[in-house]
Amino acid sequence: MAPRVLARVRALLPEGRLLPDEIWQRRHTMILRLSVLGAAGLAALALARGESVVAVLVSAALTLYPLSFSLLPGAGRRMRAAGTSLSLLVACALLVHVMDGLTEAHFAFFVVVGVVSLYQDWWPFGLALAVVVLHHGALGALFPHEVFGHASAQHDPWLWAVVHGVFVLAASLAHLASWRLNEQQGLHDPLTGLANRTLLLELTERLLAARPGPVSVLFLDLDDFKDVNDTRGHAAGDQLLTAIAERLRASTRPSDAVARLGGDEFAVVVDGGADVAERVGERVLASLAEPVDAGGRPLSVHVSIGVADTATAGDRRPGTLLRNADLAMYRAKTLGKNRLVRYSPGMAQAAEDKATMVEDLAVAAAAGQLTVHYQPTISLADGVTTGYEALVRWQHPERGLVPPAEFVPLAEESGSIVGIGRWVLEQAVRQAAAWTAESGRPIGIAVNLSPRQLADDDVVGTVSRVLAAAGLPAGQLTLEVTEGVLLRDVDQVVGQLGELRELGVRIAIDDFGTGYSSLSYLRRLPADIVKIDRSFVQDLGSEGRSTTLVASIIELARSLRLEVVAEGVETREQHALLGDLACSHAQGYLFGRPQPAPVHDHEPLPAAAPAGRELLPAT
Repeated sequence: MAPRVLARVRALLPEGRLLPDEIWQRRHTMILRLSVLGAAGLAALALARGESVVAVLVSAALTLYPLSFSLLPGAGRRMRAAGTSLSLLVACALLVHVMDGLTEAHFAFFVVVGVVSLYQDWWPFGLALAVVVLHHGALGALFPHEVFGHASAQHDPWLWAVVHGVFVLAASLAHLASWRLNEQQGLHDPLTGLANRTLLLELTERLLAARPGPVSVLFLDLDDFKDVNDTRGHAAGDQLLTAIAERLRASTRPSDAVARLGGDEFAVVVDGGADVAERVGERVLASLAEPVDAGGRPLSVHVSIGVADTATAGDRRPGTLLRNADLAMYRAKTLGKNRLVRYSPGMAQAAEDKATMVEDLAVAAAAGQLTVHYQPTISLADGVTTGYEALVRWQHPERGLVPPAEFVPLAEESGSIVGIGRWVLEQAVRQAAAWTAESGRPIGIAVNLSPRQLADDDVVGTVSRVLAAAGLPAGQLTLEVTEGVLLRDVDQVVGQLGELRELGVRIAIDDFGTGYSSLSYLRRLPADIVKIDRSFVQDLGSEGRSTTLVASIIELARSLRLEVVAEGVETREQHALLGDLACSHAQGYLFGRPQPAPVHDHEPLPAAAPAGRELLPAT
């Protein structure tokens, strides 16, 4: 029964942010020095008022003794704060006795209350209240003339002990209120009014310390929020974030802590396990199903949510919970967005492996781990090799050959694709120039150009310098871009591709048909070649609609006077169907697999013709 009562009383006590260790230690050191100075000042005052040396030494010892608690090995914050606070309070009590109960001497207690408020903890205030009441009551009853300077208090010391205690309590509450009000500044998001990351971590740490049971965190990230800012403006984006905050408040429980972490990221701390948190997350998804008014127009909102709890965290640290929920949220993104995913231990290992791979990828080219393989492009009319596509391969010293589908998206995401793409361009152009010189005929080369290269690099200047350094005519270089580049600034992309064409470089649209706006943007792009995505080619001859789609793409390209290359041709049936559809060129395992350049530059890279004979590269 008693522990429950104490727990309830403690829960009612005001509690705000705890100071960071470094700041708390600086303040504690200052108060500790003040306690020593207080003991010395009290001793000097006692001697000046005629107290005996023994009395002075006893007073000094009583004042300094509580400081020993601060020096105990393993003493925590509260024990050290209690030591210095008790030392200052004892000095105040002895000051009252030295001054024979002078009313003004009691004011020292209020000064000490102000000093111990620097700890930003309720414990020193409670200690001050207890010392004042016990000292004024008990010692006031034993030595009334030394504690109180007026007759009414000397006659009824316990009543006046309570009166003084009430004043100390009022002063303590004033300091606590100031503490709590001041800390609200800088702990809430100014746009939404929600808690910010700092406050969320502190609330989570406090909940974890107070509750031995499971605690969960939901990490929420709006899907495609950047598009809202880009298309409707930042004012509409702010309206959307404010509306999301309101719906989060409405769909969570009063005991849940809701925070905006920054940008379009939110978090919810739930007092309960993953099942409870998942129900909260499902309510959030349901609340966001209705369109939000942003910029005067309705906007459909999607959000990816990750859930993590202490049962799978491995420890009970707020940072671990938030990190795990973040990992689960990214998993929700990769699974298609607008969904909720629970954290599993394997996600942390996967994230660590990804981070390690990103680090390794940044130095892969310099370490000689990257190689360029070349795959032929065949003219379907006569089976002649018309050029090669340069494809990067990564031979990791520990992982072995890493598939491009695994490391290229990482390079794109991390930005290392810019350096890797430049290196591949240099290698491929130099190789094409060597083959051209050895064979005595122009050898075409195609190199993929990533969206990050177009956005982050001086691609026109780089291509111009690489061509000049290798001595390769610009007409022999084809740069392949996917429709993904159109998701950025379309006018900028069209301008850059136009400048590349002015150099004489050919432009190919890779993976055509898999983008968002193929037909509407195709007429704007300064392109020379359309490459049909392998997913359509693989279904040729089946019961599906791929044959119709491929025929439409070929007819569209022909009307725009664009060359067509079909990717991923692996069977003779696909080859024959593409010929019947009047497709001009093709690539795939049927004609030749990607392979590194021969060791000797004078050996041209062979390509297998459909009939099985070897062909020299030709244009």
